[in-house]
Amino acid sequence: MQHITILGSTGSIGVSTLDVIARHPERYRVFALTAQNRVEELADQCVRFHPQLAVVGTSEAASRLQQLLDGKGVATQVMHGEQALCEVASASACTTVMAAIVGGAGLAPSLAAARAGKRVLLANKEALVMSGSLFMDAVKTSGAVLMPIDSEHNAIFQCLPQDYSRVPEAHGISRILLTASGGPFLTRPLDTLDSVTCAEAVAHPKWVMGRKISVDSATMMNKGLEVIEAHYLFGVPADDIEVVIHPQSVVHSMVSYVDGSVLAELGNPDMRTPIAHALAYPERIASGVAPLDLMQIANLSFMAPDFARFPCLKLAYDALRAGGSAPALLNAANEVAVQAFLDERIGFRKIDALIAQVMDALPVCNVDTIESVFEQDRLARDLAEKLILQ
Repeated sequence: MQHITILGSTGSIGVSTLDVIARHPERYRVFALTAQNRVEELADQCVRFHPQLAVVGTSEAASRLQQLLDGKGVATQVMHGEQALCEVASASACTTVMAAIVGGAGLAPSLAAARAGKRVLLANKEALVMSGSLFMDAVKTSGAVLMPIDSEHNAIFQCLPQDYSRVPEAHGISRILLTASGGPFLTRPLDTLDSVTCAEAVAHPKWVMGRKISVDSATMMNKGLEVIEAHYLFGVPADDIEVVIHPQSVVHSMVSYVDGSVLAELGNPDMRTPIAHALAYPERIASGVAPLDLMQIANLSFMAPDFARFPCLKLAYDALRAGGSAPALLNAANEVAVQAFLDERIGFRKIDALIAQVMDALPVCNVDTIESVFEQDRLARDLAEKLILQ
């Protein structure tokens, strides 16, 4: 029996995780659920799954949640704040942590889970982007089991040998092929991107995701962050990670080997597939996802990304090659820029311009502690906000 903490249980990944868990009550039990401020949704989840603990962002949200649970006769203990997130992620009664908090806010609890030696199902790519070496060292030191949840990284994991040791050449691996849908603006005329609205940017053609991740997909920063994540997860250098645009989102990623073989993982675009795989690995369990009908799909297409259309992707490659604090700076600047776009403070094409300005202005330095990571994160956020106001 796995006892699971879900960090970000009211988001799309959290909801999908609970759906899979509900299908296998003999295998999984919910230990803790967390949400920032979606109190009503979290209360409903507590009523259904009866976690021992529930965590929200503020004392006000905690009071509201406690009132709702008391009214429903649910005995879940309510906590709040970042320290509480770290506590439920590292608690001795918890065996497995779904790390699904979006953005830099997910780093501390995800790292706490890794340091505590948990089975970490990592859906928060920013944790590795911001603190790659630090995070992977924590996994190695504690003996934690790290399972990737992003559909692309989960696909890569499935296409690697079971004894993979993060040394690509030892396994005959030549390249990682990271697929991308291309988002909603793959064929939209470049000269019209300045007028993109928030509603258009969050309308992903294949995946149902949160607003921030949807904008990242539209700019392809999401794929850039995944390139950085793949580097740390699998030990593959930037030059051997190739992004391939695949609009049908059926091939979730591929691994190319030196003998000419290319292994691919295919499936319908539904996050319950990688979630079920990571929960049960090395076994397989039902996820609720319909089988893939290749006859209905009929055609699969692939193309190279255009950096003029997707400059955020190039910025991510540049940050990975620069190393040190560069990925943390990139991530922080992107979070500020995307939020400013969603708040209608800047236009769509100002997102990549703002990130580039921050990256050019701040020097790259070593980050070997979580404190130094957060300091670089703060510097980038402060500068990005100042640049928006100019």
